[in-house]
Amino acid sequence: MVLAGDAAVVEALRRGDERAFAEVVERFHPMLRRIARGYVRTDEAVGDVVQETWIAVLRGIDRFEGRSSLRTWVVSILVNVARSLAVKEARTVPFASLGPADDGVAGFGPERFQGPDGEYPGHWTTPPTPWTEDPEASALAGETRSVVAQAVAALPESQRTVITLRDVDGWTGPEVAAALGISEGNQRVLLHRARAKVRLALDAHLTAGEGRAS
Repeated sequence: MVLAGDAAVVEALRRGDERAFAEVVERFHPMLRRIARGYVRTDEAVGDVVQETWIAVLRGIDRFEGRSSLRTWVVSILVNVARSLAVKEARTVPFASLGPADDGVAGFGPERFQGPDGEYPGHWTTPPTPWTEDPEASALAGETRSVVAQAVAALPESQRTVITLRDVDGWTGPEVAAALGISEGNQRVLLHRARAKVRLALDAHLTAGEGRAS
């Protein structure tokens, strides 16, 4: 559903208000570049996707029906533009072809959990290092962020887009599903897989750091 603040912005865009358009661009542009990066690999291609998106927004604003927020609508346009370009470059797999089946992502090994004879069967024997509380992780925050960024960049495009919207831009699950044209269940699966892979990469990094410190 369109937000109250969006209604005024939409009306201004329909009137051709250049200031309103500039404010919308400033608000959404960094986010759109992050999402586009999930589909194409070069700065030039990212720029092309975002530029085509803004052109499509201006051309289509009169047809915006307010069934979603303006942000969701703009991102859905960008996703369509990015997919089209990525398909031409043979670099994408459509979201629609992705189901909840396991994609082979490695999880934490069974040795990290207590067996049936343990005090708390199924619970951690060695829990992941809490990066938000670990002193060394705090001291090496820049390095830790770099590890996270590299792990996200290495994800399949569908997982990378979902985790970027959810954990970087703060979108809700329904918003992501609507913008990407996928079911909420599929969105949850993709987010779970993405977070698991990033969590594994970060845990390996922090564990290695503990080894260097000992």
